[in-house]
Amino acid sequence: MSGTPRLSDARRLVVKIGSALVVDAARAAPRAAWLAALVEDIAALRANGTEVIVVSSGAIALARRSLGLAARRLRLEEKQAAAAVGQIRLASAWSAALAAHDIIAAQLLLTLGDTEDRRRYLNARATLATLLKLRAVPVINENDTVATAEIRFGDNDRLAARVAEMVGADQLILLSDIDGLYTADPRLEATARHLPVVAAITPEIEAMGGAPPPGYSSGGMRTKLVAARIATGAGCAMAIAPGEAPHPLRALAEGGRCTWFLPAPEGRSARKRWLLGSLQPLGSVTIDAGAARALAAGRSLLPAGVTAIEGRFERGDPVLVRDAEGRVLARGLSAYASEDAARIIGHRSAAIAEILGWRGRDELIHRDDLALV
Repeated sequence: MSGTPRLSDARRLVVKIGSALVVDAARAAPRAAWLAALVEDIAALRANGTEVIVVSSGAIALARRSLGLAARRLRLEEKQAAAAVGQIRLASAWSAALAAHDIIAAQLLLTLGDTEDRRRYLNARATLATLLKLRAVPVINENDTVATAEIRFGDNDRLAARVAEMVGADQLILLSDIDGLYTADPRLEATARHLPVVAAITPEIEAMGGAPPPGYSSGGMRTKLVAARIATGAGCAMAIAPGEAPHPLRALAEGGRCTWFLPAPEGRSARKRWLLGSLQPLGSVTIDAGAARALAAGRSLLPAGVTAIEGRFERGDPVLVRDAEGRVLARGLSAYASEDAARIIGHRSAAIAEILGWRGRDELIHRDDLALV
């Protein structure tokens, strides 16, 4: 992506919204009118071909008052109890707002661990891909009822960046109570300068993070810069944009004030390098000449093109891909355990359900999980 990114260019977009935007603190209720305006923006983006995923905070804030927990600092177990109540209210608010535009909402509760464990990562990514294919809008929140560190450190910004990385998003938008990154905290220093574009996350940029703000929002600029490093390192542009006014995405699309963090030039290839050099293969698959040509053309590996399986591995484990002469052509993450893979190789993807009794992915190794040697 060259120059300053444009929202209209995003093929797949992740939007993160903090508690202070979703929740009316005085009433401990969703900001229904604001939410309706935001969903109108989302509907417009979808109409132009952009897939949208939402990462939304607000569950704990929505439940504090009704549980009698509004007036004091919460213990961890109280935060988890509030999350259990608030998640229902948060999902309901999103479902109602999206339904007004005939859009189906889907709730996913994730922790950072779900994005870092290979098998859970693959499960979450497959679910998100399927929901987008079915034209639903996934609404993701931290699974605060079981997470501990995430509640203590307020990592929904980082979770949003991990989701953007997971789904191969083009852009990540962090809607905030500030219009971007400044050289210093503008609330404390009148000379602080707004930065419209950040080309790279340098130590000097990181030093501008400051301390988290008080109140419901527990992230602050510091975690937004951590999110920027994750997202841009994965080849995803990220923006910090003001979200308090109605139609914040429309305002951003029309050139509204924000800070864009440009994707690292090597971002998309970083995962390929990780696949090539960081994982010990647990098995191998041998493919025919047609499958080899398909891989060279950038396609996924389908079961029909595989002639043999070696080793014992589980879903998400790394394997080598060899040609008929035994030469290693690629490394990748298998979408099936070796026992299941051995049953479906040589067959068309349409036959997988009949052979296994359940339907998994069409690909044995998806191209996003494959690196040519």
